[in-house]
Amino acid sequence: MNYIGSKYKLASFISSEIIRVCGSAINKTYAELFGGTGAVARVLKDRFKKVIVNDAEEYAYVLLRHYIGNTRFIDSIDKIYELNKIKPVKGFIYTNYCAGSGSGRNYFTDNNGMKVDAMRLQIEHWKNNRIASEDEYYLLLASLLECADALANTASVYGAFLKHIKKSASASLHLTEAPYTKCQTETLVYKEDANQLIKKIKGDVLYLDPPYNQRQYGANYHLLNTITLYDTFIPQGKTGLRPDYNRSAYCSRAQVANAFDALIAAADFEFIFISYNNEGLLQEDILKKICEQYGSYQLIRKNYQRFRADKPDARQHKASKTEEHLHVLIKK
Repeated sequence: MNYIGSKYKLASFISSEIIRVCGSAINKTYAELFGGTGAVARVLKDRFKKVIVNDAEEYAYVLLRHYIGNTRFIDSIDKIYELNKIKPVKGFIYTNYCAGSGSGRNYFTDNNGMKVDAMRLQIEHWKNNRIASEDEYYLLLASLLECADALANTASVYGAFLKHIKKSASASLHLTEAPYTKCQTETLVYKEDANQLIKKIKGDVLYLDPPYNQRQYGANYHLLNTITLYDTFIPQGKTGLRPDYNRSAYCSRAQVANAFDALIAAADFEFIFISYNNEGLLQEDILKKICEQYGSYQLIRKNYQRFRADKPDARQHKASKTEEHLHVLIKK
């Protein structure tokens, strides 16, 4: 999944630095409070005794619940086969997010929008009638989110749709299982505000990858939340936003420093790793000062290709590469 701030390309680097600094992970508890698509947690899932992941967004919770929460084999072949044979229906997604319905929105082809509707309804039916277990439910729903996202008619995020259907969005939706790691690790998955959850958990290693800029994930991935919740509401504006999407303090220049300080102060973890970059709302020296209040601090830098979800001339930061900062705090 194309994702703002995705650590997919950096996951190996980040995970190796975490293990290098904290040593053996065999008997340690690892926590990640801004889990997103789980890129780093997936790499570390079978390295720790216990893994805790969290994200406040509905779609991200589903992905984490599957990729991290599912640890045993799940036989989903028959249900995925049924979903791929299902008859498309004109449901909420088609009605509000496909051009053929007259909605004025063009996020999916008409056929794919109807397939998303039909599959989502069937998955919910299986859950409600206990035909699918909880683990299988999240496997199927995560698979639908991943496959639908791959066919979205957008420039990577859902802040806008394209006027004409692009080539990659024209293919017919075909569901495939989202792969996951089977292991013996104890896992916990939450859907809470990170600054509230930190007061309820403790462990050894804490990894934080909060939003860097003013782009709210609830707005940029609203359609994935809608597929996840599959509820009824009146979509707002040209892009069909949900009226009640989450707004993070980490996306606010006025609030981000206080949010960071409160989070780190409350963390009952010895090792804290924070991913941030040179384009973030919070300046490097301010984050450094916050961390140094609570223990021994160091900064690791890494250059990599930046995420692009728009045209270069539309962005404040136009460089093709960015510098990832991994702030490391060993708490007193």
